[in-house]
Amino acid sequence: MKQTKNLPLTLNIVTALLLAATAFFIYLHAAAHTDLSLTLAITFATTTYHFAIRLLTGFVFQHTMKNRADLTRSWYQLRPFEQKLYRTLRVKTWKNKLPTYCPDLFDPSLHTLPEIAGAMCQAELVHEVIIPLSLLPILASHWFHAFPVFLLTSLAASLFDLLLVITQRYNRDRILRILNHKKSK
Repeated sequence: MKQTKNLPLTLNIVTALLLAATAFFIYLHAAAHTDLSLTLAITFATTTYHFAIRLLTGFVFQHTMKNRADLTRSWYQLRPFEQKLYRTLRVKTWKNKLPTYCPDLFDPSLHTLPEIAGAMCQAELVHEVIIPLSLLPILASHWFHAFPVFLLTSLAASLFDLLLVITQRYNRDRILRILNHKKSK
């Protein structure tokens, strides 16, 4: 995965700035009632939501799982179709271009392979939970009548998290094969 050591700080700052912009444009819309202020308030509110749910979901999982998972659970095992799917999607060629929230969790010089696999399980679960949460803004189209915008942004956000799930599952399988190979020696 792409090395992004300052990503947590950057995402926290961006989320805070987005929240401030949301508040500003809500205030501006309350004062001026213009279409532009409403559009900007909705845009910043939706973007803030997408950033905030990622941070909040990661926070909840980190404080409950602490990067520990039962690697033998069926949820974490590759399904028969996955390896073919990953070859078809050419995951190996693009997986390192995606950002990593906390690269140290996946560093073999800092953690054992089982610890890394546990962090991968947790990261997978975080992104799996975020996928349906990313679709919730579509419900806002009922009040704001901008269904295509909410649909496209929600689908794009969900797709991004799906790529991260795929990457975690792809990489974890490789880690588990190395572990099994070491055990068999």
